[in-house]
Amino acid sequence: MKELLELFGVFFRIGAFTFGGGYAMLPIIQREVVEKRGWASDEEVIDYYAIGQSTPGIIAVNTATFIGFKNKGIMGAIFATLGMISPSLVIITIIASSFMHFKDIQIVQHAFAGIRVAVVALVVNAVVRMWKTTVKDSLGVILFILAFLVVTLTQISPIIIILVSATTGIVVTYRKAVNR
Repeated sequence: MKELLELFGVFFRIGAFTFGGGYAMLPIIQREVVEKRGWASDEEVIDYYAIGQSTPGIIAVNTATFIGFKNKGIMGAIFATLGMISPSLVIITIIASSFMHFKDIQIVQHAFAGIRVAVVALVVNAVVRMWKTTVKDSLGVILFILAFLVVTLTQISPIIIILVSATTGIVVTYRKAVNR
């Protein structure tokens, strides 16, 4: 039970003190899960991010669920997920009940503008960390650039981009192995 409560507590803190959604939480999840607790390796967390992004739901919640399951099975997944979503439910309920009273106050608008800037910095940090862990050769660089261009310049579904990138990686790796 102690480990389940620790899973809940870690993900509760991450959910409570991270603004900006799933991508902003990724560096904090990595620090807490990999560096502080050793619940997963960098590679495993990157895999969880990738799976969490390509499955329905919020990437940070999906990642917490995977980490909880890896460490304590179904109950670990439940506790980690509840830990991650509980702060948001409480915070959103409080803000929604009183937001109309203070949304036009200048300092509140400035605070939200500052939060948006900080969130961009956290997302850039997550991208840089993921780049260092996942892009290991020229194929990775090419796939990254192509995927980025397709996502930003077209309306093609990210699911298709993920599937094409995965297939390309498998085919190229297989051909390299066969030619050795």
